[in-house]
Amino acid sequence: MTEIRSAPRRTSDASTPRGARPARTTDAVRTLVPPLLGLVVTIAVWWLVTEVELVHPMALPPPQDVLSAFTASSDRLIEQTTLTATETLIGFGLSTVAGVLIGLLLAGSRFAARMFSPLLVAVNSVPKIALAPLLVVTLGWGQPPILTMVFLLCFFPIVLATATGLTTTPAELAELARSLDASWWQAFRKVRLPAALPQIFVGLKVAMPLAAIGAVMGEFQAGEGGLGYEIVQSLGIGDSPTAWAAILLIALFSILLYAVLTLLERLALPWVRATTSAR
Repeated sequence: MTEIRSAPRRTSDASTPRGARPARTTDAVRTLVPPLLGLVVTIAVWWLVTEVELVHPMALPPPQDVLSAFTASSDRLIEQTTLTATETLIGFGLSTVAGVLIGLLLAGSRFAARMFSPLLVAVNSVPKIALAPLLVVTLGWGQPPILTMVFLLCFFPIVLATATGLTTTPAELAELARSLDASWWQAFRKVRLPAALPQIFVGLKVAMPLAAIGAVMGEFQAGEGGLGYEIVQSLGIGDSPTAWAAILLIALFSILLYAVLTLLERLALPWVRATTSAR
């Protein structure tokens, strides 16, 4: 009797793990669907509020009017958005450098912390809009007072986050550095700074939206262009749809800058997500 052997079954390529592509697709869906759903709900509520006239159209025009205004003035609005975004990034960069340096000083010297902390709290507690006329008188019109406004709004959260991160190094890590007879610079570079980076990024993410707010506030008072200037000019002639288009552009590029900063955090600190619990 002849033995009948079944033909070998074809197996999938072992080099490609099963479920990898569906997993990536699921992650993308989970990331994109909630924000898009929130956007749709927001626009629907906005349209409903304007349709039943709960708010005067001059204060809140319908979404379709805002879209028409953007289409009619897209070139000018994009140019103004570029200007405001540039001012936001420059002011944020200056405040990041100064804030990290001041935070290093406060974390490295208790005497400096006692001497300057009350002054920093006092400066942060002053409403920045009250300083805007003084900045115009002192620095004139244009970018200097706008960048100063961005700096004043941004630097305190960065200082606080940097100083807090550097002064709350886990005790076991500090003890490990001492046991290895590490120098001050080695302990700072290998232990204290990496342990402080998550906290520093928290301060940066708090400061980023404040940078956009500061740029727009500065343009309200001293701007010769930008989205803040566009809002003032549009409302001055009763063109609220164009003003709202500028407001939405401010929100849009603020979200974009925040997302870029979050991406940089994930790339710079990949170990944070692996060592912390997720919801």
